[in-house]
Amino acid sequence: MKTIALLLCLAFSTVSVGQNLTYKAANPNFGGDTFNYPWLLSSAQAQNDYKEENTNGYKQQTDLERFKSNLNNQLLNRLANSLFDSQFGNGTDIGTGTGTGTGNGILSPGTYLFGSLSIDIYHSNLGLVVDVLDTDTGEQTQVILPGQ
Repeated sequence: MKTIALLLCLAFSTVSVGQNLTYKAANPNFGGDTFNYPWLLSSAQAQNDYKEENTNGYKQQTDLERFKSNLNNQLLNRLANSLFDSQFGNGTDIGTGTGTGTGNGILSPGTYLFGSLSIDIYHSNLGLVVDVLDTDTGEQTQVILPGQ
């Protein structure tokens, strides 16, 4: 019986060997080897699902687009000057190019089209109303010049 117990003890006993555990960071930002940087970067880029669009937000205008934009700006400037002059005097009618300079609302009521802009001018009980609508984008604004 003693031999069987001794054999069982020898069969189930093992030799264990231990060593000190040390930690070495892989990331160079935390003290790791700097040669790990390219591997870490390529690993991160491989996992990245976000793809940035390659547009810088600015598109160079053609000569024709610049001309159209310049023409629209000049027409709108003329309209704004006429609105200001008709309200405060020294005005010129945008429809005829003439005016009395009295500041009595000498803008001609009607609809004017400047490229993609539709401008409606009409009289109401509030005064002279100017509606500006951009037919491309649907943006609109309304200017009301109170009567004197």
